[in-house]
Amino acid sequence: MHIEALRSYCLEKKMVEECFPFDEVTLVFKVLGKMFALAALDEIPLRVSLKCEPDKAINLREQYPDSIFPAWHMNKSHWNAVIFEGELPEQFLKELVDHSYDRVVAGLPRKLKKTLEN
Repeated sequence: MHIEALRSYCLEKKMVEECFPFDEVTLVFKVLGKMFALAALDEIPLRVSLKCEPDKAINLREQYPDSIFPAWHMNKSHWNAVIFEGELPEQFLKELVDHSYDRVVAGLPRKLKKTLEN
């Protein structure tokens, strides 16, 4: 999956914004102000950090050691770095993005969740 496909997919989700809060090469996708995906635009192949349930994160790293690993500069228990331009199928990558988005939404305060539902 290339960067434009990732952008389109993320921006289709409810209440998502994109920004560059850290530097000009780290594209961040947020839902109601909370990060769920970070893309390193200066890396080839494209690498995206995604939030993940801790046990699932470990299983994915073991299952795909050449494509999924602990995310750099992030909590290693909750964030994986995923190679998006490689062996992993696009549908699987979308499922990982969905899981990250859902994890972040699940952690939002009740008031923000209601905003998202409306």
